[in-house]
Amino acid sequence: MRTFLKHIFALLFAFIATSAAFSQAIPNATAKKIDSLFKYWDNNKSAGFTIGIVRNDSLIYAKGYGMANLEYNIPNTPETIFHMASVSKQFTAYAIVLLARQGKLNMDDDIRKYLTWFPDLKQKITIRNLLNHTSGIRDQWQLLAIAGTRLDDVITEDQIIKILSKQQALNFKPGDEWSYSNSGFTMLGEIVRSVTGKTLRQFTDSAIFKPLGMNHTHFHDDYTEIEPNRAYSYDKEKGHFINDVLSYSNAGATSLFTNIPDMSRWIMNFYDHKVGDQQDIETLTTKAVLNSGKVQDYAMGIGVDTYRGQKRYSHNGADAGFRTSVSVFPDLKMGFIVFSNVGDADPSGKSNQLANLFIADPSPKKKEVPKKYTDFNQAVLTDTVGIKKFTGDYLSADGAHFAYRLSHGKLYWITPYGASNLLIKAAKDTFEMFTRPEVKFLFGMDDKKIKVDQYWPDNHRLLVKYDTTSKSDKILQTYTGTYYSPELDCNYRIVLKYHKLVLTNAKYNDSPLKLYGDIHLTSNFWWMDNLDILRDGKNKITGFEVNSGRVQHVLFKKVE
Repeated sequence: MRTFLKHIFALLFAFIATSAAFSQAIPNATAKKIDSLFKYWDNNKSAGFTIGIVRNDSLIYAKGYGMANLEYNIPNTPETIFHMASVSKQFTAYAIVLLARQGKLNMDDDIRKYLTWFPDLKQKITIRNLLNHTSGIRDQWQLLAIAGTRLDDVITEDQIIKILSKQQALNFKPGDEWSYSNSGFTMLGEIVRSVTGKTLRQFTDSAIFKPLGMNHTHFHDDYTEIEPNRAYSYDKEKGHFINDVLSYSNAGATSLFTNIPDMSRWIMNFYDHKVGDQQDIETLTTKAVLNSGKVQDYAMGIGVDTYRGQKRYSHNGADAGFRTSVSVFPDLKMGFIVFSNVGDADPSGKSNQLANLFIADPSPKKKEVPKKYTDFNQAVLTDTVGIKKFTGDYLSADGAHFAYRLSHGKLYWITPYGASNLLIKAAKDTFEMFTRPEVKFLFGMDDKKIKVDQYWPDNHRLLVKYDTTSKSDKILQTYTGTYYSPELDCNYRIVLKYHKLVLTNAKYNDSPLKLYGDIHLTSNFWWMDNLDILRDGKNKITGFEVNSGRVQHVLFKKVE
């Protein structure tokens, strides 16, 4: 007991001393503004945050808010170790950049030169494709989920490699599109092993972390390993905190462990190089270019854009209840770090709020005042008859499903998870979201099909309307049966219950299916929420393809 109390007092002393030291580096008024951003979580009943602000060669502010461990009443401090989730990817990418600079690999090498276990899919996939998320390789977490592995199960690197080694198709031709793929960064970690004979953990430790003085940082490649002073992962359920467990050993796409002081050293390396040089940083931050010539805002494991008129390198991460954000402003020699161990946090938003305290808006007087609707009566439609043809259920080519409904003379956009968003008519057959007028919906006809173009400021999606009215049991019965995937070695059954189709699997609770026309089924499973029905020349159902988000063209054959 005496030893335990000594440990607690030592942690508290370190927390007080560290916070005081860092807070002296900025004006008290600024420190109070920063603290106010995290006030909601700053108590011993809540998981929370640790943050850091870097300027030039110093960590000028660092502080913890809320608890690292709710069960043992241990607070978050700048020294608390956090799981980085996808912020890990830039370190995997930099390992590849360093090896390329040493001449040990080429960015345009075919990945099968190093990964002989990956199947020959008759398409050249380069290391650069993996780094840029343009490989077309399906995402590992979604593949595992389809195969029946829960993401809170124990998942090893070998399991991931095994499932990737059995892939028989890509989402798209390499370089044609951009699609975030955790698989690519797991494979990059394996390329490091193939080239150096060292694990990614071993190589980054000697090539990056030790030279930078990041002595509390490593790729955590053994989930059973004890890590002192680490934050636990929490989420919220019905207003209460619950444990959100991570139980996998996967280095490359995720699993970097670090703290605020160590991450500050990494930020400084972007403009004050201790590992690599400016050419290596430029390689890391060169934006991806698709085969069409279109330039993406993503480089090699890191995003590249501007914020408040300043160049920014950044990435966010989300795993279980961990939420992380790291942003670097190289021309200002500044960086902002936000780590959280609560799943409903928004570290990216908090990072922007921190940046706003230090980076002036370049043209505040010239900023356009965004359109804003305030009167709900404006959304009442004078012609509901003309609009009614646009109501109903819609699907996109990648399997996203949405609906449009009329209620009390108003049109609503319904998301896949049931959220209802009021729309307001802006022009003929054009609507805007009441709360976000920059989100627009353009309805129209094409090839006798009703379609809608959904526009966000940085995204566009085309959807087609389908008939989803109830079908007879006789028709529904033709969809029932067992469906097997050779590449995932798993099966699902479609059964008829109470005049409805249901998707069932031994690992999951049953999910109702909704039929769109006669060629699409949607489920409540996020990992396979869109199934495209396959038929032979006699119109007999032979199987289905999973075309859902980051996984496309996964074949399930109907077993007679």
